[in-house]
Amino acid sequence: MLSNQSEVPSLGPIQREQAWDQLQKNEFDMVVIGGGVVGAGTALDAATRGLKVALVEARDYASGTSSRSSKMFHGGLRYLEQFEFGLVREALHERELSLTRLAPHLVKPLRFLFPITHHLWERPYIAAGIFLYDRMGGAKSVPAQKHYTRAGALRLAPGLKRDSLVGGIQYYDTVVDDARHTMTVARTAAHYGAVVRTSTQVVGFLREADRVSGVRVRDVEDGRTAEVRAQVVVNATGVWTDEIQALSRVRGRFRVRSSKGVHIVVPRDRIVSDAAIILRTEKSVLFVIPWGSHWIIGTTDTDWNLDLGHPAATKADIDYILGHVNTVLVTPLTHEDIEGVYAGLRPLLAGESDETSKLSREHAVARVAPGLVAIAGGKYTTYRVMGQDAVDLAVDDIATRVASSVTERVPLVGADGYFALVNQTVSLGEQYGLHSYRIRHLLDRYGSLIGDVLSFADGTPELLAPITDAPSYLQVEAVYAAAAEGALHLDDILARRTRIAIEYAHRGVNCAEQVAALVAPILGWDAATADREVANYCARVAAEIESQQQPDDEAADALRAAAPESRPELLEPVPVSTPVQT
Repeated sequence: MLSNQSEVPSLGPIQREQAWDQLQKNEFDMVVIGGGVVGAGTALDAATRGLKVALVEARDYASGTSSRSSKMFHGGLRYLEQFEFGLVREALHERELSLTRLAPHLVKPLRFLFPITHHLWERPYIAAGIFLYDRMGGAKSVPAQKHYTRAGALRLAPGLKRDSLVGGIQYYDTVVDDARHTMTVARTAAHYGAVVRTSTQVVGFLREADRVSGVRVRDVEDGRTAEVRAQVVVNATGVWTDEIQALSRVRGRFRVRSSKGVHIVVPRDRIVSDAAIILRTEKSVLFVIPWGSHWIIGTTDTDWNLDLGHPAATKADIDYILGHVNTVLVTPLTHEDIEGVYAGLRPLLAGESDETSKLSREHAVARVAPGLVAIAGGKYTTYRVMGQDAVDLAVDDIATRVASSVTERVPLVGADGYFALVNQTVSLGEQYGLHSYRIRHLLDRYGSLIGDVLSFADGTPELLAPITDAPSYLQVEAVYAAAAEGALHLDDILARRTRIAIEYAHRGVNCAEQVAALVAPILGWDAATADREVANYCARVAAEIESQQQPDDEAADALRAAAPESRPELLEPVPVSTPVQT
């Protein structure tokens, strides 16, 4: 598909039905399983090489790990201490690409303060690490490190206790809305011809003799099934890698362990600082990240062996975060300050350490059988490289000659023209009758697709009003999420297309009915369906809040797992103990 920026395909109900037909009728060069950032990046890489590719996701884009990160495109400063220089250099290169070329509308510079807590040795030690970080590529488009005395550091971050530091070092990384970024990668893949479809669960593999020749899929909205044929299948399912591997009945080349990371969200006025803060803990590091009118604080790093679809935060997790951040804050945070909590699972390559914090963040890719490739591990920041590596290996199973990767030079949809539109913020505000801060907010979410978004308010200007109980977002954004961004359920809109679920104390409950009414005509919901969506969403939020008061993972998981699933036909994955062929 060749199109300009204004012709980016809408991932709406019509496209969804067309995609189902295409999945059944076409024979693809490649089918990618998994709509997280790695799966979306793999589909984009394949599509831009001229391959006929399909991407299927059982739930929603970024519904797993890719919407629950620390919200950073970063090189991984702490990995320097583990001597993973190659990983850091690669990640910084990818950070620079996204910041300047691939996704400048989504990836933004972020100033950090590293508090120095020991005299004499710590400043030269940390400064040497940050110097190496900057020289590896960390200071190409952002300032290099800057040193502060205690007084200077406290002017930058007055919310820190005076006795919690003896000085500080400033350096830069970036911040990103991970869920929107992942969806945008998938939409860019569709822009270049990929057939992409959510709520489409792989329930089996097709075979011809000894090779995998496709997948059997199930529409988890209505129970329909179809066979999708392809020369090669790529398993890019993250923490579900082992489950999909078991479903294929072929022994894998590596195993994946899940590490749970929990973050809390508090109002911006609870911590007075002009910079993000990075704190060392006994196990890892703790980030305090500015996020609009909030701070995101995390993360934990603990083994998780329970429900992969809905990892649950516990009171112990939250207490751990509060306990560590409060050691440095003038005004301690309490549970009452918390407006949002989320838990995600990192897919770590197993077998290298008994501690999840020491498992590899590097990725692995393997041809596990003729026609089947698996990729796992890695960092969010290196998704593009992971996609490229997966396709590079998968081409051995594709009969025709395949071009080299070009994604290093392919901006995501919304990137082209973004910088020019930023310079036109005031005039755009006058054109649409919106304050300039609203325009900038929209540009930083949609980039040059802003006109497409606001066009949904043509003839219905009331859609340019804010969502009543989530005024950071316009009503038209909810409409656009359903009409053009593939959202099928309230959870998709409130938790991922917007971040209402973590940015407001009501976690989306107070605006669920309004948003359901806005999208019902687009998604074909009758009154009963809309009521069910609201009830399911509210039950999910209630279960999460209750689980966050439990003392351990087992109790929290039991409560969270009891909440209704928004996708009614979703099947439980095959247990990893299923016998496989060697």
